[in-house]
Amino acid sequence: MPISANELTACQQQDRKAQATLYDYYKGRLLGFCRRYARTVAEAEDIMLDSFVKIFAQLHTVKRVESLDAWVKSVTIRTAIDHYRSQLHEPVVVPIEAAAEVADNSFNTFLDQLSIEEIQRMIALLPTGYRMVFNLYLIDGFSHAEIARLLGISEGTSKSQLAKAKALFFKTIKGNPNLFYAP
Repeated sequence: MPISANELTACQQQDRKAQATLYDYYKGRLLGFCRRYARTVAEAEDIMLDSFVKIFAQLHTVKRVESLDAWVKSVTIRTAIDHYRSQLHEPVVVPIEAAAEVADNSFNTFLDQLSIEEIQRMIALLPTGYRMVFNLYLIDGFSHAEIARLLGISEGTSKSQLAKAKALFFKTIKGNPNLFYAP
């Protein structure tokens, strides 16, 4: 059952029972969401818990219960991006020729054949930068301009990383056809 206006107000007034209700309502959804941005379940849990710290600290800024879901998602996305920035590594190099071979239509058809769990496992295998752009663009619907602003990169880099992420996604499947069916 969604969070009511009374529960939101109680949370904003530091009512522990209402805060526990809000946590219980969002924890499964946010953990699933954080899994898309993280390499491991433990990392996803860390991002989720960091998100809840920020959510509870800034909950007083939410004026209407109708905007709570979108606001919680926004806080979580920004927390995942902050986590990404704090753990920047050397990028994995995928030849641009391989990235150029991946057509959007064939990629979307490919994704349609996979379960959510399979897609999550594949996303977790992507290098951090590719994973961030992949999630923000394909799953969360951000434009390349928005991604560039959020991650502090150029639009061209966002487009390139998305193409390379798609290519690596395909390459991983082709190189390991039993990836999802291991005992």
